Amino acid sequence: MDMTGTEGFTARRLGGNRMTGYNWENNASNAGSDWYHSSDSYMCTVMGIPDAPGTTECDTPGLVHTKFHDQSLQQDAYSLLTLQMAGYAARDKDGEVAESETAPSARWSEVQFSKGAPFSSQPDLTDGKVYMDEFVNFMVDQYGSASTSTGVQGYSLDNEPALWSHTHARIHPNPVGARELVDRSASLSKAVKAVDPAAEVFGGVFYGFGAYLNLQEASDWEAVRGNHKWYIDYYLDQMKRASEAEGKRLLDVLDVHWYPEAQGGGQRITFGGVGNTETKKARMQAPRTLWDPTYQEDSWIGQYFSDYLPLLPKLKQSIDEHYPGTKLAMTEYNYGGEGDISGGLAQADVLGIMGKQGVYMANFWQIGEDTSYVSAAYKLYRNYDGSGSAYGSTNVRAVTSDLDNSSVHASVADETNDELHLIVMNKNMEAPLQADIAITGDKTYSSGRVFGFDAASPNVTEAAPVTSIAGNHFTYTVPPLTAYHIVLKASGDSNNPPETAPETPTGLKAAAGEQSVTLSWNASAGAASYTVKRAAAGSSSYVTLASQVAGTTYTDPNVTAGTTYHYVVSAVNSKGESPDSAPVSATPTGSTMPPETGLVLQYRAADTDAKNNQIKPHFNIRNTGTKAVNLSDLKIRYYFSKDGSAAMNAWIDWAQVGSSNINRTFADGYVEVSFAAGAGTLAAGGQTGDIQLRMAKNDWSNFDESNDYSFDPAKTSYSDWNKVTLYHNGTLVWGIEPLSASY
Repeated sequence: MDMTGTEGFTARRLGGNRMTGYNWENNASNAGSDWYHSSDSYMCTVMGIPDAPGTTECDTPGLVHTKFHDQSLQQDAYSLLTLQMAGYAARDKDGEVAESETAPSARWSEVQFSKGAPFSSQPDLTDGKVYMDEFVNFMVDQYGSASTSTGVQGYSLDNEPALWSHTHARIHPNPVGARELVDRSASLSKAVKAVDPAAEVFGGVFYGFGAYLNLQEASDWEAVRGNHKWYIDYYLDQMKRASEAEGKRLLDVLDVHWYPEAQGGGQRITFGGVGNTETKKARMQAPRTLWDPTYQEDSWIGQYFSDYLPLLPKLKQSIDEHYPGTKLAMTEYNYGGEGDISGGLAQADVLGIMGKQGVYMANFWQIGEDTSYVSAAYKLYRNYDGSGSAYGSTNVRAVTSDLDNSSVHASVADETNDELHLIVMNKNMEAPLQADIAITGDKTYSSGRVFGFDAASPNVTEAAPVTSIAGNHFTYTVPPLTAYHIVLKASGDSNNPPETAPETPTGLKAAAGEQSVTLSWNASAGAASYTVKRAAAGSSSYVTLASQVAGTTYTDPNVTAGTTYHYVVSAVNSKGESPDSAPVSATPTGSTMPPETGLVLQYRAADTDAKNNQIKPHFNIRNTGTKAVNLSDLKIRYYFSKDGSAAMNAWIDWAQVGSSNINRTFADGYVEVSFAAGAGTLAAGGQTGDIQLRMAKNDWSNFDESNDYSFDPAKTSYSDWNKVTLYHNGTLVWGIEPLSASY
């Protein structure tokens, strides 16, 4: 689908479950298990072709495809059409196909790859056959071959064959075989190439990891597997052999689909709506599975098949080893949250990753009704200014030092390198990102425009420009949950500079928080950006805290509780800097975080009901340092309110290090968990595994955890949590202690 029509798509695919049983001769198709195995005129409805009773336009041969391709030509986009390979196509539009009418029956026309007779522009609707080579010829007759500017450039060998027996049990009731898929693929590709040698063939069309691995446990997989690691390797190898025997390439593009299995907050990031806070965090991290060898997602694939990840490098390795020169496409994918900022940032990251990894084609598949943030991600790359301006076509190396909270991608528009494009994302939900950007190369950049979207709106709008670049180095503040497209111009290019310096900012306010101070001020006329300056108590010397601040708010996270800070703000543009604003001051609250160590305490809420008679915090300690630690030297504190005078009891329901090796002690406002010598050591790079604590009062009365310091019902899977504390030999090494704690 084309969303708003302003996304600037360069490739369009006509595919999906409906196309397996599509009949080009009369535009009938079958829904399969998606909708009662109904054969009908649905594809005409989708394409806006009249199909009401008494109309005949929907019966025009190939009209669904020709209308689709006409739209592609209008958009100057690549058309990828789907061919039928499962064996049968819908003969009629008469609705539900019963199990007793499974093909072969009067409800179906047999699909044959090659006609073996002269082609006809008006196919025979009475012969019970649908010919694939005749369809390709039909498109060539109308538009020219793939070598022309108007021809159809690519054909897909059906859709997700590993699932045929599930989605299309009336067409192909038995699971497809490992050898069968190769044979069908090679035969259909030969038929295509015989008519249009320049057309690209997309093969495999694997629905997901189960198909990559063993073609959904194909019955003959082990018999034909040999030394192949996964079915992807076998398919590539066999298609290469078939191509060599035919004397022409039969597989131009390896085609895979990807719907991530990653979870967050107990929910999969796809097929379940936007999800909770942890789901959103997992969604924004999930693109790393495509490329990052240091990342492991929370999924059955990440847990049991990590050897096959990161995905794109492994797929490219298979291509290099088994059929070099084959391109890679991901013609269906979705990361969920299509109408949420988390989905927008994931999509923007995926587009950049696809470019970096050399993916030939990628096609988003819509699941939800609201795709506003996915649309925003496309426009950020393909139409960032609303006038068709686009991200560059040549990838440039770009790296970030904080993969958890940020992503960065870069490109240039052409070989002159006069225009450098940067996509910079802040995935943190709370803190702004002070992006410190250094550029290496033979061009000097002087200024730039900035466009982006954020959590407040999916509209791509222009932000404050980059006006001060010194030695190809500048800083720019990216607010939480924001994606920016920064377009830098080399020295000598004009950016329409203002005529005067901006006015002094007014209305500066400072709000003290826990471990932070948040500033806000009124916008200044003529301002391109703002500079925030800070002075400690007793000092009149202001030091620049942040420059190139795009908006009229800024949060200072680098503060010490109980210390008073003074702030001023100035406005900047290319003509100069305004005088400083009137000063304000604030004194942040809270305790300081301990210094960084290699020990990390993770928490999850095993019981999310805040008002029952038990508290069930679970813990996991990770040692990310370089030395082993004796567990007997560690103590965990979990802070809660007892609510009443009854005595407390605590149990360890299960622990990987042994329940008998864990002690529980109650103090005023917290429970302390410690370890006996029998718990052993925590190796460098290791973790304790589950420590399942459960607490209750002697009288089994209810708690009210709603305001408990350590309780977070959103954390249903393990994550780092700074409101539980960890001590090593009595010294705080993880977490923030509350200002006070009592029952």
